[in-house]
Amino acid sequence: MLNELTQPSFTSKILRMARGSSFLTSAFGLVSFALIWTLVAPVNLPNSLTLARIFLVPLLVVVLLTKFTGWEFFGISKELLAAGIFGVASLTDWADGYLARRRKQVTGLGQWMDPLADKLLVTAALVSLVQMGLAQPWIVAVMLGREFAVTLLRAVAHARGHALPASPIGKLKLVAQVVAILALILGSQQGHSFLLVGTIALWVATITALISAADYYRHFNRIMAVRSAPPVGERIDDSATPRRAAEPAREPAPKRVSA
Repeated sequence: MLNELTQPSFTSKILRMARGSSFLTSAFGLVSFALIWTLVAPVNLPNSLTLARIFLVPLLVVVLLTKFTGWEFFGISKELLAAGIFGVASLTDWADGYLARRRKQVTGLGQWMDPLADKLLVTAALVSLVQMGLAQPWIVAVMLGREFAVTLLRAVAHARGHALPASPIGKLKLVAQVVAILALILGSQQGHSFLLVGTIALWVATITALISAADYYRHFNRIMAVRSAPPVGERIDDSATPRRAAEPAREPAPKRVSA
């Protein structure tokens, strides 16, 4: 069993199935696969940081949504503890990519887990903020809908042999989300100034999310149009049509199957 799980072919099968699945299915499979992989297989440092970010997600939700009356952890309130958990998890997002490039440990597993781990973390935090009354439900619904749409576009593009790279606007959106979530968590205890910063950052994240979604869709249409266009050598010469029409009937040529 251990040998089968650690074989590269097994990992490749898991990645292929995940890339063709929906976000929720991929997220559930990611957590389950991460648990199994951590127990039975050696993991490099960048992937270990990504796994740590995944394991911090349920801890963040528990700290945010569980009602502790007058509870403190070594003199730290639950809001400060939740902000610390989210901050550490966000730092691992930068650290795993930096270390993977610096140590030349970029793997298919890491490329698959990293964006899904980010979506799990941000989704859990935003939904928790809605439950706490610190974020508008429709704003969170717009941002989560954008994440689902971009994930679907990337899955379709990957199935056609293309990739949708992250856009600069998308990176700005992620930074705004992190600032908004941290400020809103702290604002629940620290006061109006943090809430104001968090609300502004949340609006910036919403606007950039919509702009980046349109940019992803435009890029997706462009690469799909290039893919579907027939090669020049296979285009039909219209000038030859009248001459062929006068010839005796012959068996039709097999149709070209478009990829």
